[in-house]
Amino acid sequence: MSASLEEVATLFVQYYYNQFDADRSGLSTLYREGSMLTFESASFKGTGTIIEKLQSLPFQQIKHQVATMDPQPGVAPDHIMVLVTGQLLVDEEQRPMSYTQSFYLVPEAINGQTQYYVHNDIFKLVYG
Repeated sequence: MSASLEEVATLFVQYYYNQFDADRSGLSTLYREGSMLTFESASFKGTGTIIEKLQSLPFQQIKHQVATMDPQPGVAPDHIMVLVTGQLLVDEEQRPMSYTQSFYLVPEAINGQTQYYVHNDIFKLVYG
């Protein structure tokens, strides 16, 4: 029995932000060479380039707090589009910053099991 769209999206979002907050280099398993990240309007393609960008972010500690998560079916079978909104705290900052992030997840079979990778990832801070 396959997991529902909501279950996959929820598990992915929990894993992604827990890993991001603990050790950004561990996110490398979620991207492929064809993956693309747009972070605050700058684009990065490929696993190595994406992880390099994420590791170069100018903070030591971060905590994501997800407020909403809205999944939709993608263009191909089992593909999933996920839109996340929330707040994040960096380092010793007391005021959280609002953000929105979208993921396009693509399934792939690994050792007979379906796993998902991030094909597209768009991140924006929300000001105002």
